[in-house]
Amino acid sequence: MKWIAQSISLVAFSIPMFLELATIPSLAAQAQAQVDPTLLTQQQKQPWLISQAFKPPQRGTAPPSAGGATRGSYCVQKNQLLTPLLPKENIGLTFSERPTFFWHVPANTVKTAQFSILAEGDENSIEDDVVYEATLNVPNKAGIMKFTLPEGSSPLKVGKRYHWYLTLICDRQNPPRNPSTEGWVERTQPEATLSKALEQADIRKRPALYAEAGIWHEALTSLVELRCAEPNNFKVTSDWRRFFLSVNLSQFASEPILDCCSNKQ
Repeated sequence: MKWIAQSISLVAFSIPMFLELATIPSLAAQAQAQVDPTLLTQQQKQPWLISQAFKPPQRGTAPPSAGGATRGSYCVQKNQLLTPLLPKENIGLTFSERPTFFWHVPANTVKTAQFSILAEGDENSIEDDVVYEATLNVPNKAGIMKFTLPEGSSPLKVGKRYHWYLTLICDRQNPPRNPSTEGWVERTQPEATLSKALEQADIRKRPALYAEAGIWHEALTSLVELRCAEPNNFKVTSDWRRFFLSVNLSQFASEPILDCCSNKQ
């Protein structure tokens, strides 16, 4: 009888624990969920606690000439690539006249990189117009590198696409040996409701608002700002990883953010 009583006690103790564990979704389910109903109560109490998964807008893909791939070179660590931090469509939307661009730079022996951005030409144009060019300092360690178009540069126009390039200067005498990458950016305008929400939002709310609207450059920029402001915040780190996972860039989520990029000219 004693062992029966012990068994009943064990079962009684296990049931609440089992029910509690059963309510915890798997990590994979969390990554795939768009809006988890169990989070609604939390969101009502703390509205900034919403999904950080990026939702690409229905704007098509970049022209075929824009490849996110990079060329390898002797000046970067073996099997490492210069990679633009962009959605798979290889184009990012922005609200800004002068947005911030991000790349993952491998460990290298490079000192400078050449950045250029061109306005997409119309049907009557033979070539694209150069909007801005600059030589940038490059760190020799791997990490996430950023660059913001300076105040002196021409502002991006609403509704126009721009083609940008970044090339690590390894060999000036033999340009094909220089690792390079490219991508596209398009400036758009927010709807009135989103503009109002952004005006009222604090640093914690902005990343989710931009991510939900599909505004890539501001979503990533605001997440970087939040990570720098609260580097030890578990929720911020979790949102950062989920954001990268949603655009198949999870391999870079653990990389450091290198605040090293400055204009030399």
